[in-house]
Order: sequence, then C-alpha cells, then structure tokens
Amino acid sequence: VPGVAPVARAPYQLAPSEMKDLSEQLKELSDKGFIRHSSSPWGAPVLFVKKKDGSFWMCIDYRELNKLTVKNRYPLPRIDDLFDRFQGSSVYSKIDLRSGYHQLRVREEDIPKTAFRTRYGHYKFQVMPFGLTNAPAVFMDLMNRVCKPHLDKFVIVFIDDILIYSKDEKEHEEHLKAILELLKKEEFEDFIVYCDASNKGLGAVLMQREKVISYASRQLKIHVKNYMTHDLELGTVVFALKIWRHYLYRAKCTVFTDHKSLQHILDQKELNMRQRRWLELLSDYDCDIHYHPGKANVVVDALSRKEREPPLGVRALVMTA
Repeated sequence: VPGVAPVARAPYQLAPSEMKDLSEQLKELSDKGFIRHSSSPWGAPVLFVKKKDGSFWMCIDYRELNKLTVKNRYPLPRIDDLFDRFQGSSVYSKIDLRSGYHQLRVREEDIPKTAFRTRYGHYKFQVMPFGLTNAPAVFMDLMNRVCKPHLDKFVIVFIDDILIYSKDEKEHEEHLKAILELLKKEEFEDFIVYCDASNKGLGAVLMQREKVISYASRQLKIHVKNYMTHDLELGTVVFALKIWRHYLYRAKCTVFTDHKSLQHILDQKELNMRQRRWLELLSDYDCDIHYHPGKANVVVDALSRKEREPPLGVRALVMTA
C-alpha cells in the first residue's frame, strides 16, 4: 500500500541448533547472490520449519508486510477442476522448476521491503523470497504465459509445478519433448555487460535482449588511480560482476571491454597477486570477455568519466525487473 510506514519486528529467539542452520543458510543465499546486507527500515523476523528429512528450512515471517500489501487477485486453479482435466489420461509427469521463486528478480524499489533481521545481520532479498503474499500468483501468472501454447491440452500449471498428462507412453514422450523445448526456448538470453575505465572512475552497463537492466559507476579511490590500465580495465569487469552478482551468478554472460588484451587474460601465465585474486573471482562466473572498440562504448565511457560528489560509492541508476 503506497505511503505506509515501514514495519520492523524483533528477531525471534532461536535454539542453538537453529542458529547454526541460520548461519549456514545465510552464507549459501549470500554466495548465490540472492541476498545482500541491508540498512532498510523494514525488517521481518526469521523462523525455522522442520522438513521431512529432519533438516530445518529458514523462513521469513512476512505477515506484517503481507497485511500492507495490495493483493494480486490472480486466480489459483480449483483442485477439482484440475482432476477433471486428467480424464482419459494414464501417464503423468511433473516438472518442478529448480529454485522456483528464486528465478524471479525483485524490482529494485521493492527490495528494501523484503528485509529481514537476524542475529547475524540485517539482509534483504534480490530475488523473490518465499512467504510473500503475492509470490504464488506472480509465479503462476508467469508460468501460465510461458506454457500457454499447450495449456489445458496436455499441460496444467499449479504454482511452481508443471503437470503433463497423456493417454499413453508414446504420446507422453511427444508431450514431454514439446514442453521441454518450449521451456528451453523461453530461457533468458545471455546477459551482456559493457565495461570501461578512465582516470576518474569505472563504468558498466548491464543488458539483456537489447534492453538496459542497470547502469553503474564508481569514482576511483586514490590508491586505485595508480593501477596500470590493464588492471583498471580488469577491475571494472570485477566491479560489474560483483555489483550484479544476483543477475550473473550461474548465468551465461558476455563482457565487452575496449581493452584488447583482456580477451586473453585467462591464458596469461605471469600474473600479480591482485590479478590472480580477480581471476579466481572470474572463475565463479560463466562469462566470455570480448573486445569492443571504445567509440562504440559511448555510454559506459561517459559513466566512467562521470564526476561524483563525496561520499564515493556504487549506485544503481536504473533497475527493472
């Protein structure tokens, strides 16, 4: 609801065993780029739910946030209607999308609202977390649009599950092939990152499907101004990968730079400690580095030369989900 005051609740008391799970799961979510540290005025408490295998699953208690959320009234299907669709079929399969909601990004302006408070710090989600009142509707709407060509013919979508039903095994094989090809076709295209460095700062642009997702720039710190050009350009690539980790981790991306030698950085044998450290970070990403002439890099070049008022820092200028 627009204009409401942020709500923050004190963290719940957790058992020692839950504290250990909390620490491990926070690290895992952070390493994947799903969460980051926050100073948001919003804050939901954390609790744990025991799974069938005896392990504990960290959940965020978003009940207070959900009370203030304008509800998405997207209709969820009735169970009896779903069973009616199965009449005449005898072979079934279920596709459960990996990481479900975590495949959806939260709009930049809404990220602070997903903040949650723990003994180990204040965090916020950059991907869709479980527990938000509109999460099932948003996800199901997306999956229905993706599966629309086959919907109610041999496919049913129920939140994050895709159900395929057929009369016999031969038909089922054809149906599975059709839906898997459709899902593969709907996969996101590779991310494109344009990077540039100047004697004033670093600049980068993140794109996908020829549309800008985000711009970012940062002024150089005093000691960084002494870096060789090669290190500055490589540092810009590292800067971009870090700030957009939640987009680029485990995703295919192509990085364009106007420094030719960076294309062969992975093949170089003589590297300083800084370069080795950065290359270790690069190895976490599925990215290719290509040369892109400076004249074609006008926007990024302008960002790298942009004057800033102190304090110096990173800022996402534009963000879309």
